[in-house]
Amino acid sequence: MENKFELLHVGIKTDDPVKAEETAKLLAMMFNLEVKMGNSSNFAGKYFECMKKENSPGTNGHTAMATENVDAAKAELEGKGFSFRPETASYNDDGSLKNIYLAGEFAGFAIHIIKK
Repeated sequence: MENKFELLHVGIKTDDPVKAEETAKLLAMMFNLEVKMGNSSNFAGKYFECMKKENSPGTNGHTAMATENVDAAKAELEGKGFSFRPETASYNDDGSLKNIYLAGEFAGFAIHIIKK
């Protein structure tokens, strides 16, 4: 069975809390979005996550892909030859995967698979 994926948001790596705030506010103003300030990142609407921390995944940032069943998506992607970073996994109360990052980068971006 093929899983359905949809782009949830783009994580933009800024490495700096001030730049993350400036970038989120600029994107929000540009596209008429609301800013949501957070601990490790700031969001411009639901589309742009501006990362504050230097050690956030991906050289340029990450893309977050949402799917209904992260365990099934992981199995499908592993069947296609992709691997994952187990240390990035988080789980729901029932033990199913909530989210996980693929191993490696794709054009400078990490990819984060998240439960829809």
